[in-house]
Amino acid sequence: MSLNIVLIEPEIPNNTGNIGRLALATGSTLHLVKPFGFEIDDKRLKRAGLDYWQHLEVIYYDNIEDFFSKNKAAKMVFLSSHGTKSHWDITFEDNMFLVFGKESVGLPKPLLEEHATQLFKIPLYSDAIRSLNLANCVGIVVYEGLRQIE
Repeated sequence: MSLNIVLIEPEIPNNTGNIGRLALATGSTLHLVKPFGFEIDDKRLKRAGLDYWQHLEVIYYDNIEDFFSKNKAAKMVFLSSHGTKSHWDITFEDNMFLVFGKESVGLPKPLLEEHATQLFKIPLYSDAIRSLNLANCVGIVVYEGLRQIE
């Protein structure tokens, strides 16, 4: 039982470090798509990932095209505040790819358009915020996926 966490062009090392720790704790694989908004040896990334990073399965990609060419056959869902369906509507499967965008702007518009039927959001119950922290979003979705798969 495992999931694949995909971060498209992550910008904040602390988020990526926390998501790495979550990936390890849940038996998930972390996929990181360049360019990054930080260096992979950033102290903040290591601090957030603590001493777990060396145990984590991380796959790096040079760009979005590289990621999609290497994972053509993968079952994927895309998470965005622009989604119209709730993450509770995802039918999770073992080895599914959960694709998240960068912190500042989310997923690129062409991806949103191309994968509109696979686009989901985490419901927000306040008009005072527009989004949640990326690491929190990943945690919410991954644990819902594991609950369903178990």
